[in-house]
Amino acid sequence: MLGDLSGVSKLYLITGRTDMRLSIDGLMAIIRDTYQMDPYANALYLFCGRKSDRLKALHHDKTGFVLLYMRLDSGKFQWPRNASEVRTLSRQEYRWLMEGLSIDQPKALRPSQKRDF
Repeated sequence: MLGDLSGVSKLYLITGRTDMRLSIDGLMAIIRDTYQMDPYANALYLFCGRKSDRLKALHHDKTGFVLLYMRLDSGKFQWPRNASEVRTLSRQEYRWLMEGLSIDQPKALRPSQKRDF
């Protein structure tokens, strides 16, 4: 998993495909120019390339930018490939993503909705 995120207030996933050749300045430009967001905010921004087996995460930690790169040995991330947009992630959705699961898990039935089969 990508480090300790206890100090990060927001998690953002950039859907679609990102050119994984981009480094800090290029990813900052996407955050700032394409989505009009603040790359210096206390947030983690997640990007995924075409192959879906690697991702980059960008975070500003008050002293500078941290760029994390993760490549899976096997399998792929279940990355949303709809039109490029920013999606806010909950901590649970982030855990699902890092475990190779889809972030769009079905909602659990409420006790009043549970059925005996």
